[in-house]
Amino acid sequence: MDTTLERFKADVIDASMQTPVVLDFWAPWCGPCKTLGPMLEKLEQQYGGRFRLVKVDTDAQPELAQHFRIRSIPTVFGIVNGQPVDQFQGAVPESQLREFIDRLLPNPGDVELEQAMQAAERGDTAAAVGHLQKALASDPANDGARLMYAQLLLQDNDAGAAQAQLAHLSAQSLQDPEVQALVERVRRQVAEGAEPPPVELLNAVAGKPDDLQARLDLARHYIGQKTWAPALEQLLEIVRRDRAFGDDVGRKTMIEVFGLASAQPELVSEWRRRLSSVLF
Repeated sequence: MDTTLERFKADVIDASMQTPVVLDFWAPWCGPCKTLGPMLEKLEQQYGGRFRLVKVDTDAQPELAQHFRIRSIPTVFGIVNGQPVDQFQGAVPESQLREFIDRLLPNPGDVELEQAMQAAERGDTAAAVGHLQKALASDPANDGARLMYAQLLLQDNDAGAAQAQLAHLSAQSLQDPEVQALVERVRRQVAEGAEPPPVELLNAVAGKPDDLQARLDLARHYIGQKTWAPALEQLLEIVRRDRAFGDDVGRKTMIEVFGLASAQPELVSEWRRRLSSVLF
């Protein structure tokens, strides 16, 4: 659509509060504009209303061209929430045009996070969790969604799952004192909820270090409690003492634990290194 000085506020400023606006300054005599304009119109159709294309004829609307300090055309602005946030000049390739438009669009993960917050306010925890899972599927680095998911898991008394989510947080988020407090709270709950290993297994391993079945049983207990490091310690000792025991069950079970503990990449990396040093 074409806009004028009189309609500019409604067509661009107000509209951009709801949907990103691509504002194209052009003129009928401009050669590159004849290339760029149809591409923008095609993309507006392909994006299905996710952005709004508004055009300004600089010959017919010199006041708008002056206000935006247009020196050459085509010049294109991205308007979000009433403010220009990006721009370029000249006829660019379609791939670059798509990148420009994509930068204006809201992050799908942030949209899902907002919907999750609204669902939580209504008391609909199940819907909130669903939105958070979608947010993280589309944007695994969305720490806001991951934090909220961990908090909901903790409310559901699933401290282990909450801890797994927190393990994916960025280093920057982990510097936040409130996040650190949450991580420590979850750690304590996981530790308090862990069932201690049976005394007979501990005694068996201590009394007979070569009792590999006892070590395997102890490792399986730790796996059930999701305490990975003690489990891996016992399994590695099985590999070290008798690689062939139980059809190589020590090594095979370690590989399984690496998958289960994938939320803790540093731990997995360390124990992979230890296993390699024993095997090779």
